[in-house]
Amino acid sequence: MTVDQFFELFLEELKTRDKLREYYKFHDDPKKLPFRKSYFCQRLQYVIDQIRPPNPQTLKPSNPPHIWDCGCGYATTQIFLALNGIATRGTTLEFYFQEIPSRLEYWSKYGDMRLVKTSYEDVFDTTINEASEDIIIVQDTLHHLEPLQESLAIFYRTLRPGGRLIAIEENGNNLVQRLKLYRQRGSNRIIEYFDEGLGRMVTMGNENIRPYDLWRSEFVKAGFEMADGNLNYVRLFPPAFFQRKSPSAVMQREQELWQRYGLLREYFFFGVNFVAKKPD
Repeated sequence: MTVDQFFELFLEELKTRDKLREYYKFHDDPKKLPFRKSYFCQRLQYVIDQIRPPNPQTLKPSNPPHIWDCGCGYATTQIFLALNGIATRGTTLEFYFQEIPSRLEYWSKYGDMRLVKTSYEDVFDTTINEASEDIIIVQDTLHHLEPLQESLAIFYRTLRPGGRLIAIEENGNNLVQRLKLYRQRGSNRIIEYFDEGLGRMVTMGNENIRPYDLWRSEFVKAGFEMADGNLNYVRLFPPAFFQRKSPSAVMQREQELWQRYGLLREYFFFGVNFVAKKPD
């Protein structure tokens, strides 16, 4: 199933799920839908492209790969992967978890949802099975993990030699987002909250987004190698641009621009996707 096909079915699902509809905001403003869809679909496409690359000879995963979606949230990425025959296990906290069973029932009409396994689990409490995973997905999750180096050590130990971590993040250098977040939280980048499911306080990053160079430094410090050739930036133009041109034309132009202009890439693109590898 393509990302576009999945997105259309996803929109139908959201009509019947108030919590998810409020979270994803795709129905808030029809004029912004092409803008929001492009961001959602590009990130999802990036994930599956890293798992099933256009040139499979570039990777040597086990068959089938063992995949851990850490911070899976509502399991949306897991559901999409299952529709493409890819099994995953996901871990999450907070309010997301209770919505997942009914979602799997809905999506079972379109694919085998037995490929989706989820658990309510803090990454720092997880039982580490050494060298057990081929791929770890961290989508909108890294900026919540504190202490960061402890979480990276867990990922490193869990990955098999040659295993990869796929990160989907916001660009911490984006000037607009930095200003927005500073207004929301000031400089308080790490907080604690009481998690009812765990029954204890949890430390988390308070939207503690970072630029790629800083992520890169942290991963290298933890022993990873960075697959810089897989680096990808997304979302530059505002919603109005998607009214004037086709979404595909806008996205193509964005991809051309981030690769040509460093300052534009570093300070004005909203999202950054990258891959870190555990050495063979």
